[in-house]
Amino acid sequence: MNPLSLYLVRHGRTVYNTQNRVQGWCDSPLTAEGRRSVRVTAEHLRGRAFAAAYSSPSGRTMETAREILALHPGTPLTSDGDLREFGFGEFEAGPEAQLFAQIDAPTLFGSIFDGSFPGLPGGERADRYLERVAAAFERITRRHDDGQEVLVVGHGVTLLAYLTMVGHPLHPLHPLPNASVSVVEIGADGSRRLTAFGIDPSGQGIPSPATTPA
Repeated sequence: MNPLSLYLVRHGRTVYNTQNRVQGWCDSPLTAEGRRSVRVTAEHLRGRAFAAAYSSPSGRTMETAREILALHPGTPLTSDGDLREFGFGEFEAGPEAQLFAQIDAPTLFGSIFDGSFPGLPGGERADRYLERVAAAFERITRRHDDGQEVLVVGHGVTLLAYLTMVGHPLHPLHPLPNASVSVVEIGADGSRRLTAFGIDPSGQGIPSPATTPA
């Protein structure tokens, strides 16, 4: 029996991505280049038979999902608030350099992924963040049958958080490229297997300097 396959896509590049600004719960639109890269990813996924699609409610993820689903008419899209990005609190929309002057990137993201980070002022605790991310993917998995293909559009930190739950080794300074595709297969026994990581159909890569995967 074929496994359930989750196709995880990071949103296209945004204005804040290009400006090296912290982008968690705050939002900024896709750039023209970001939108083009998402359309290349959509072509890459054209042959998939998506039973459903899920997205964080952020504008950048919803726009990415709709661009992909333009080639999959009739596929239902569900917004799930638990797929939101990590909340960076008072550092939202500010320069990344300002955040990393307070805490270095490997320490920050490593402690987010292991659930020990207590949170930034006005932000969220890592343990609660991981609980909601796990809950979102648990709901998605329960709703679908073996052999189905499901699209999940999310954020750099959130998708990496789930992939660490699957067992992918941590690389805090090597985020997923924008509009990239990763695939997780879920067996009938609940086993999870990463079969593709960070496929970058457009070759857009990661903005430099790449320090935060939001």
